[in-house]
Amino acid sequence: MQTLTAVPAWGWITLSTVFFAAGEFLSKKFALNPGWSLFAFIIVVDVISVTAWLPAIFEKNHLSTTGVVWSVVSLIMTALVGLLVFDEKLSSVQIVGIFLGLVSVALLSL
Repeated sequence: MQTLTAVPAWGWITLSTVFFAAGEFLSKKFALNPGWSLFAFIIVVDVISVTAWLPAIFEKNHLSTTGVVWSVVSLIMTALVGLLVFDEKLSSVQIVGIFLGLVSVALLSL
């Protein structure tokens, strides 16, 4: 377990959310062109995302804040994938929601 705590919780959260966003990207690709090999790859990427989350919660042992930080960061990364890769658009209300999500991460990190 000492190896897992050598990386700070924010490092594990970042790794987990990167793989989560990759899974979201692959899910959109799957929706556009389904196939069994892509389906299997999505499962592998999602398992890595969940596995990377475990050391963060192990280190912090505080689900209420660690979980919310992970959720908000993963949602922001998913929105960025939609915006930058798939050229999706956000409404003004959605932009305000993402901004408030960033504020919540900042406040929860205090």
